[in-house]
Amino acid sequence: MINLWRFISRFNAFFFLIIYLVISITLLIKNNDFQKASVYNSSNEIIGGIYQKVNIVNKYLNLNLVNDSLAKENISLHNQLKSSFLNDSIVTKIVTDTINKVKYEYILSEVVNKSITSRNNYLTINRGSKAGIKKGMGVIGPNGIVGIVWNVTKNFSSIQSILHEDTRITSSIEGSPYFGPLIWEGKDPNYVTLTDIPNQLNLKPKARVVTSGLGVIFPKGVLIGIVDKAGVKGGGSFLDISVKLSTNFYAIEYVYVIKNNYQTEQETLEDANKESVND
Repeated sequence: MINLWRFISRFNAFFFLIIYLVISITLLIKNNDFQKASVYNSSNEIIGGIYQKVNIVNKYLNLNLVNDSLAKENISLHNQLKSSFLNDSIVTKIVTDTINKVKYEYILSEVVNKSITSRNNYLTINRGSKAGIKKGMGVIGPNGIVGIVWNVTKNFSSIQSILHEDTRITSSIEGSPYFGPLIWEGKDPNYVTLTDIPNQLNLKPKARVVTSGLGVIFPKGVLIGIVDKAGVKGGGSFLDISVKLSTNFYAIEYVYVIKNNYQTEQETLEDANKESVND
């Protein structure tokens, strides 16, 4: 103990220099937005690389679940392709999309890190701005919705999960004209709540809950989950619907980031409408 104290006393100037340096850098980053953003993006890039290495080991632990998920997705895609040729309207849409600009494109990405049981959950994927990903893009998985892109670096992106208290995705019961926001209450990662649905809706057991198509992030009809149970909200006019998510966040390994090629055009038009109203 005496030797340790002598060592500290001998090099006290060096230790004080290190302490002052750490305090100075902390204050600089904390009080300067540019430095804060630069440090965050650099650390996100480094941490993303570490997560990717760790994920190589973790992938093998969930390999069976991933294979099952991919197999189900392949079957679903084959079924959709077969049914499309039995429906003239869908065939026409496919042909039209191949001639003109396709509205939605999908960027395949691998999940390299994720949180599930926190109050606010995120996923990290191994694609970033270099692959065309931008903040605000929607993200889906093989079985349903996942979340929205939150931060982006060159090679990585973080996704604000649907299991986040601030995530609001406008959704509806399939075949119904009513829509409302989804809310995660921070408890079970398998369930979310669909709110603001009028109680006159004739709700069927196990009805599918899908994206409404309103806005520019998600296409209409993307699966979110199925109705588990419903109860009348406080005032009696609306339902709170418990939805069992179709996405298994414990097993998800791959996601698709949705690029809406008409997003800028739609947002420009809607912004112009807002400005004309304000005038």
